[in-house]
Amino acid sequence: MTEVRSLPVPDGLAGERVDAALARLLGLSRTRAAEIAAGGGVRLDGRELGKSDRLAAGGWLEVELPDVAPAAAVEVVAEPVPGMRVAYEDDDVVVVDKPVGVAAHPSPGWTGPTVVGGLAAAGYRISTSGAAERQGVVHRLDVGTSGLMVVAKSEHAYTVLKRAFKERTVEKVYHALVQGHPDPTTGTIDAPIGRHPSADWKFAVVADGKPSVTHYEVLEMLPAASLVEVHLETGRTHQIRVHFSALRHPCVGDLTYGADPALASRVGLSRQWLHAVRLGFAQPTTGEWLEVTSEYPADLEHALEALAAGWR
Repeated sequence: MTEVRSLPVPDGLAGERVDAALARLLGLSRTRAAEIAAGGGVRLDGRELGKSDRLAAGGWLEVELPDVAPAAAVEVVAEPVPGMRVAYEDDDVVVVDKPVGVAAHPSPGWTGPTVVGGLAAAGYRISTSGAAERQGVVHRLDVGTSGLMVVAKSEHAYTVLKRAFKERTVEKVYHALVQGHPDPTTGTIDAPIGRHPSADWKFAVVADGKPSVTHYEVLEMLPAASLVEVHLETGRTHQIRVHFSALRHPCVGDLTYGADPALASRVGLSRQWLHAVRLGFAQPTTGEWLEVTSEYPADLEHALEALAAGWR
């Protein structure tokens, strides 16, 4: 009997070879994982993969497992997360201000702190809907992106928020510090995003990608960069980073997507300058509009001040 497992590529396995990733994800030998791939049993976003292909972050993985027992769920470890604060909570939701270096939830290959684990350590009871390790999680922020993220505490809230994100009624606002000066200063980037044609661990604007729409407005022009407010209409993996890289205005510090490493070093950045500053949504039970905001963390504030002082 063949079992088909279908799941998003875990954060900790993005960029891994298929055979190595399946071995870790499913508890198989690497040889067995390679055999499954060789038999056409591994697909990413519908495309068949070979054993040496690499998994892309944000992709949808399907694996046909002949006579293989299901893998055990990834354990949620209740562990305090330094710097993570609760920005808002009620009986239905908790909104956290996530520091950089923290994943949304546990996944194979990720050994660092998680939002789910941090909430558990703080005594929060969250929705049991969704996979065991992703309970209550209705959207995610990249490990390297800081800012606001909402988690459902009740089953009702989980259902309502999942629908709201799908129907794009949630307001997601980011601030990004991008290299150079975008022209025009206000605009919309409407360009499909898919896997990079030659580097599976990242994304790019490609003709056959998924529809992706980013609205932006320049808030302040600095000598070598611009502070930009971004409203996401869609929520593709790395969407803001990919779209501004395609405009030749990558986020400062985003070496993966073409940022200047010398500039990043001078302003002390070891990640992309990108922060989820505002999150707005209808309260799941009352329907009242809620809006939560977040201040820039210290590393982003320092880099902004350095650039404003005239770094070129």
